[in-house]
Amino acid sequence: MLIHVRLLQYAKKTFTYSVPSDLQSKMVPGVFVQVPLQQRIIPAVVQAIADETASYDFEVKSIKSVYPFPEDVHYNQFIDRVSQYYQVDELHFFRRVQKFLQEKEKSVELAMHNFDIEPCKEVTLTSEQKEVCEQVFPYIKQNQQKTFVLHGVTGSGKTEVYKKLIQEVLLKNKSVFLLLPEITLALQFEKIIQKSFTQHVIIGFHSATTIKQKRLLWKMLLENKPVIIIGVHLPILLPVSNLGLIIVDEEHDAGYQEKKHPKVHSRDMAILKAVMYNVPIVLGSATPSLQSLCNVQRYDWKLLTLKQRFAGSFPKVKMVSLKEKEKRKHFWITQELYYKIKQRLEHKEQVIIFLNRRGYSFFVQCSCSFVFECQKCSVSLTLHQDGYLVCHYCGYKEEVKKRCPSCNGWHEEFIKKGIGTQQLTQVLQRLFPQATVARADADTTVKKRSWQQTVSDMLHGDIDILVGTQSITKGYHFPKVTLVGVLWADLNLHFPIYNAAETTLQQLIQVAGRAGRQSEHSEVIVQAFDQHPVFDHVSEVQYMQFCTQEMQKRKEVGYPPYKHIAEIEVRHKDQQVVEKEASVLKKLLQENIAEELQVEVLGPVQAVVYRVKDVFAQKIVLKSFSRKQLVYVFHNAPKDCYVSSIFFTIDPVS
Repeated sequence: MLIHVRLLQYAKKTFTYSVPSDLQSKMVPGVFVQVPLQQRIIPAVVQAIADETASYDFEVKSIKSVYPFPEDVHYNQFIDRVSQYYQVDELHFFRRVQKFLQEKEKSVELAMHNFDIEPCKEVTLTSEQKEVCEQVFPYIKQNQQKTFVLHGVTGSGKTEVYKKLIQEVLLKNKSVFLLLPEITLALQFEKIIQKSFTQHVIIGFHSATTIKQKRLLWKMLLENKPVIIIGVHLPILLPVSNLGLIIVDEEHDAGYQEKKHPKVHSRDMAILKAVMYNVPIVLGSATPSLQSLCNVQRYDWKLLTLKQRFAGSFPKVKMVSLKEKEKRKHFWITQELYYKIKQRLEHKEQVIIFLNRRGYSFFVQCSCSFVFECQKCSVSLTLHQDGYLVCHYCGYKEEVKKRCPSCNGWHEEFIKKGIGTQQLTQVLQRLFPQATVARADADTTVKKRSWQQTVSDMLHGDIDILVGTQSITKGYHFPKVTLVGVLWADLNLHFPIYNAAETTLQQLIQVAGRAGRQSEHSEVIVQAFDQHPVFDHVSEVQYMQFCTQEMQKRKEVGYPPYKHIAEIEVRHKDQQVVEKEASVLKKLLQENIAEELQVEVLGPVQAVVYRVKDVFAQKIVLKSFSRKQLVYVFHNAPKDCYVSSIFFTIDPVS
C-alpha cells in the first residue's frame, strides 16, 4: 500500500510513502504517522491512499509507525470545517496537537486518580439553579445536542450550576470541556473544580500546562476515560471520543478570539463542535453577547436565567462627572470617590478600582507637540514606572530621553498625558498611606504564580485596594469587596469598532459585579467625562433593555448579529506594496461576486494600528447576511499572485 502524506513541518508539498502490511488496516485520511525524511524521523498526516499502479522516479520509503490517537470519529471532519471557516490550512491545527505526538514514547508512570465515578460533594442549590439544571439534564442523559444561553447575574452561582451539570456527565463516564476566557481564570477554576471532584482527573490544557499534565491528558483520551478539561483555546482542538458536555463561561468575552491570525474564536468553535459531536453546550454569562441572544430567536437556542444573587445584594450605581470643577486631591479621583474609599477602608472593607489602561501614562509629549512613538509600530509609547517608554504591541522599550528629538528641549518640558494602572497605584498609596494597594493588569497577571498570590491575598483580606484592568472583571469572587470605582468609564467608547458600546457596558457590569457579593450595602462609582446612553444601563438588571436597543441599532446599520462581516487583512513590510495589492484584491473580490450573493465590499483602509513590528496593514471588509457567502467570496478570489500576506476573519470582535 502507498499513501500520500503532508509533513507537519512542510505544508506545501505532498510526499509518498509505502505502508508495512501490519499497519495497512489503520491507513485512512487524517491518521498521524512517523516518516523518514533525509536523516530524520518526523510527523506527518495521511492525505490519501495512493495509486499503486503509478510509477515514481524516486525510491519510495516506508513509514516507521502510526501514532496512537484517540478514536474520535468526528475529529477530521471538525478540523476540516474549522479550516474552511477561517480559510487556513488544516495543518495549522494539526501542528497544535503535534506536541502530544512528540511526547508519546515517554513514560506515563503517573499517579492516577481513582476512576470510580462517585457523586461530588452535595451542594444545596437555589430553586432557580435547580430549574436551570433540570432544563439541561435531559440532553445530557439522552446524548442530544442543544445550545443553552445561561444569563446569570453576577453572584448568582453559575459555578454551582456548572458543577452540578459536570457531575451528571461524569456519572455517564463522559468527558467535559470547561472553557474560560483567560489562563488566570482557568487556573482559578481548576482549583474550584478540584475541590468538588476529588475522585476525578481535572486537567488544565493551556499555555501553563506542564508536559507531565499533557502526557496524562493524552493517556486519558487514548483510554477513553472521563476527564474534565479546562482551558481557553486549546481544548476545542483535542480529539475526544467520549465528549458529553461543553461549558463556555463568560461567553461574551473577547478573550475567546485569538490575538494572532488565524483569529479563531473558541466559543464559536465550541458551538460547532457541540453540533458535530451531538452534545449539549452551555454558554454562561452575566452579560451575554448580542450574537448569542440573537441566536436564541434565530436558531431556537434555549435561554436560561438566574436573576437572583446567591448572597448579598446588587450594588448601588452612581455616575460622577470628571468635568466637575471641584477641588480634589488628585484629578483622577473625584471627591465622591475619595470619600467613599476612605469610608470603606475605615470599616475594614475592600475596594476595587478599575482602569482599562496599564502603564504609568498614556504617552509623553514635549511642549513643542512632539509625541514619543514606537519605531516599529504606529502607536505612541506608554510610560512605565521604571522610567522606560514601552510599546504595548511589539514590546519595544527605550529610556525617556533627556532632550526632545524634535526641538532639543529639556525633559522638564515633557508632558505626561493620561493615567495608567501603575501611576494610579502610586496615587492611591499616597492618598491612603495606611492601605495596602495592589495591581492587576497584563504586566502582573502574566506571572501566573504572582497573580494567584494576589487573588489569595484578596480573599484573605491582605489587600485593601486592588487596582486593575479587565483582568479583574472576569468571574472572581471577592466577598469583602463593597466598593468598586471606575476611573474613566468612557475611555473605550470612541474607538472605531461597531461593538464599542456593548463591550464597554459588559466590562462595567462585570467589574461592578465584584461588589456586594456578601454584602447588602455596596456601591459602584462610575467616573466619566461625557454622558453616553450606555451609562443608563450600568445596573445589570437593565442589561437586557440595552441589548434590545443596541440590536435595533445594529439592524439599521447592518452590523452583527444581523449582518455578518468578514475582515480581510493584507500585510507587507512595504507600505506601497500593501496598499497596491489591497486595492487589486478588492477589485477581484467585487468582480467575483455574483448578483445573487449580496455581498458588500468596503475599503481598503489602513488598519487602526497600521504598522506593527515594521509590517503595514490594510483592511477590506465584506458584509453579508450569510457567513457561507463570505467564505465563498474570499475562497474563490485569486490569492496566489500577491507577495503580501492575506488573512481572513469572520465577525472579528476587536
